[in-house]
Amino acid sequence: MNPRINAYVEVTVDRARSDARQATEEISAGTYRGPLHGVPIGLKDLYDTAGIRTAGGARILMDRVPQADSTVARKLREAGSVLLGKLNTHELAFGVTTNNPHFGATHNPWNVDAIPGGSSGGSGAAIAAGLAVATTGTDTGGSIRIPASLCGCVGLKPTYGRVSKAGVLPLSWLLDTTGPITRTVEDAALMLQAMAGYDPDDFATVPVPVDDYVTGLGAGIRGLKLGVPRAYFFDRLDDEVRSAVEQALEVLRGLGAEIREVQLPDFSQAGMPVIGTVVAELLELYGEEFAMRPQDFGPDVAGILSQGAPDGLGVAASLRMMYGLTQAARRVLTEVDALVTATTPVPATQIGQDLVEYGGSQEPVIFAMTRTTIPFNITRLPALSVPCGFTRANLPIGLQIAGRPFDETTVLRIGHAYERSTEWHTRTPDLD
Repeated sequence: MNPRINAYVEVTVDRARSDARQATEEISAGTYRGPLHGVPIGLKDLYDTAGIRTAGGARILMDRVPQADSTVARKLREAGSVLLGKLNTHELAFGVTTNNPHFGATHNPWNVDAIPGGSSGGSGAAIAAGLAVATTGTDTGGSIRIPASLCGCVGLKPTYGRVSKAGVLPLSWLLDTTGPITRTVEDAALMLQAMAGYDPDDFATVPVPVDDYVTGLGAGIRGLKLGVPRAYFFDRLDDEVRSAVEQALEVLRGLGAEIREVQLPDFSQAGMPVIGTVVAELLELYGEEFAMRPQDFGPDVAGILSQGAPDGLGVAASLRMMYGLTQAARRVLTEVDALVTATTPVPATQIGQDLVEYGGSQEPVIFAMTRTTIPFNITRLPALSVPCGFTRANLPIGLQIAGRPFDETTVLRIGHAYERSTEWHTRTPDLD
């Protein structure tokens, strides 16, 4: 099936058989490593894997074969998982379509003419198509939650610093986060349990104790206060997305949660300065290579790099704005337990489509897809996407739940309660 979807850029046949054989022998001998033992997974092609190419979707890194595993790859291997292969990504993780000019476009299993989202599009598509039980992604402006939303699966962006990104090809030291994409919230909790924790090899990780993410999943949400930030987050939504999210709020209310309207700071002017700061980081990483080999970069990434970076004052102003927005958002979360929004304001667009019209105006796909996800990168808060409906064209719709710093437990608990009360996560695409 992979040639139709192009989720994997490399299938690690020998490694998968070796891992599976080892898991079989260990489990048969009574040596059980835990719930991921023997479970087939895929890693986004940004996670270093010893002896296996990690190219980040880039021609300039096509021959890169790491000598050591990334911290997350090592942890998942130690948990007994079976590595099926490396998953396609938007070039250098800078984009939302996974229309990769070097490895080919990844197709959405719900409509093969549509994008799966990005940059972790291979990870989302693999889950939707049943080509892995769990996958990993990275999220700088929505790159875990966008594919989860567009592919009808579950994606968790943990708190910045909750999961190590050591050995993961960087896009932005400032915003990069690593996390799982799975079929269910429980599976996301199991993956996070294995992935989370302080890592001295990653300056961003924090020595905060790792919660038991699984045991309390079924505690329900009665009495929890859920904030709904109408301004900005609900200003511009596709009509079918709006309807699905409003219905999801009623489900949460019916489960005993108190739904409150809250006022988050205005993120409308935040996107471009933050993207400019990420471009500065990208240029620092790859600018010299771009100057020498511009023809080896895809047109969208080349177009971004050719614009140059903001000056130092522009970056400083962007950072000050980010810190102010973070402080304001955290104040709101002292009054409610979590926030609920749409994950993406529009469903999946067509492969090759540059502009999308919604909410009465038109804009580039990258800005539409990141509109409601990037605020939780800026504020570094944990955010989860769960399926909450389908359009008339049978394209998935995602519900986003964001919480307090390092409170993934509550975010997962809310998502699990909603998931158990609905059937959206049980649907699978027809790929016959």
